[in-house]
Amino acid sequence: MSILAIDTATQVSSVAVASEEKLAAELTMQARLTHSETLMPHIEQVLQMAGVKKAELDGIAVSIGPGSFTGLRIGLAAAKAMAYVLNKPLVGVSTLAALAAHFPVPGVKIVSLLDAQKGNAYREVFRWEQGRLIREQSVDIASLADIVADCSEMAGAVILTGDIVAKKIRGRMVLPANVQVAPAQQIMPRAANVAMIGLQRLAAGEQDNVMDLEPWYIRRSEAEVLWEKRHPEAKRCN
Repeated sequence: MSILAIDTATQVSSVAVASEEKLAAELTMQARLTHSETLMPHIEQVLQMAGVKKAELDGIAVSIGPGSFTGLRIGLAAAKAMAYVLNKPLVGVSTLAALAAHFPVPGVKIVSLLDAQKGNAYREVFRWEQGRLIREQSVDIASLADIVADCSEMAGAVILTGDIVAKKIRGRMVLPANVQVAPAQQIMPRAANVAMIGLQRLAAGEQDNVMDLEPWYIRRSEAEVLWEKRHPEAKRCN
């Protein structure tokens, strides 16, 4: 089974083609170009690198968030369009779970974090058990100070991963003795991880409705909040 995987949940653009046996090709980059400029050329390039034609794909996996509102919409729109046109199964994958897939080590708590702005982060806690990624704590939004404090109370080793780790934690916050931050190459979302989780879902007979699958925003965008403040009468009508 060979699938295409897409992750545009952050500033990182990542596309991969993979099967259960191997990662055939992956292109991951962080640049000033927007996802709308790079995503489709990257998809074409990765398919060419892997030697796989679109029609030969067995499915498509896409990171659905949380993350950048614009980035998620671009990635999901591309994945849904391809799944629909090619008549291929589509699976959505949590961005935070894909980050935790970097660390398949039993006995370690993995705290996946993504920037939620204003000193907060989206947080989800995982562990690996018998080769499977297990969710220990469902996603929430918390301040970085509270997240670090909570980690100090966890038993055993804790790894922090995700974009906000590099921007606002590493070298800026004093961490408890049981907590370490992931190295630079493992705080970036990777489509390879999205692919592996997507393959597990497809192998289990799971897939999402191409018409109904939506980004997992967790919270409303700043634009929506600002619009409601300026138009309180619209909120009352709802």
